[in-house]
Amino acid sequence: MQRRSVLSAVLLAVAAVGCVSAAVAGEMLQDLKVGHILGGTPWKMQVGDVIGVIVASLVLFFPLYMMHTSDVAQFGEGVGGFGGRTYAAPQAGLMAALSQGIVGGEMAWPLVLVGIAMGFAVILVKVRSPMLFSVGMYLPLETTAAIFVGGLVRGMVDKIRDKRGYNAAQKARVENAGVLAASGLIAGEALVGLFIAAVVGIRAEHAFWRVSGFESLAPWLALPVLAVLVWYLIAVPLRKAGDASEPAPPTAVM
Repeated sequence: MQRRSVLSAVLLAVAAVGCVSAAVAGEMLQDLKVGHILGGTPWKMQVGDVIGVIVASLVLFFPLYMMHTSDVAQFGEGVGGFGGRTYAAPQAGLMAALSQGIVGGEMAWPLVLVGIAMGFAVILVKVRSPMLFSVGMYLPLETTAAIFVGGLVRGMVDKIRDKRGYNAAQKARVENAGVLAASGLIAGEALVGLFIAAVVGIRAEHAFWRVSGFESLAPWLALPVLAVLVWYLIAVPLRKAGDASEPAPPTAVM
């Protein structure tokens, strides 16, 4: 039994290294793609990526620890933190369940077999993106709802763009501006989330949710903010279409 546990731990360690390596490689491919579009020097970008990986592995522990402890301070042990109400961590939960099943010998085989069968079914009915469909099965509703809203915004932009009769160069500029605006919002949301986690972790007793009546008012305040963001994601890319006579830029999506 002990030998089996050791082998399982080694297997999981190898899988973790492979998973992280694949994730870093995918991120570097995205960087190199952007560098190719902008005319960057590949070897300099690779050196920068290696430095970034090393620095991130040394520094990332601290913001993760801060996020976990500040959320526990808000909701309490067992409800807050990673795997709790705010940070559901579905992928980590899935890997934890698989790890416990492998090490403890209590794998939930019915669920695994159902997943395999659903994978075959999705391929047979020719779903456009089986991976996105599968990821959406275990992501929390608030994440998939945000992705759905983003898809609706993209659809509205495309419809307005086609109605205005833009040429290929203008369509490329609209697409580039939309990708950059959405990417900026994603990065900004992550930075603001870290800032809020730091504030909560340092002074939990002064948190906004403790203000009388704010908790019931907050969801309604989010609606006008969402409306402004939707307007921004539609208006800004369309405004960047430029003149029909201007040359086409390299597209942001390859």
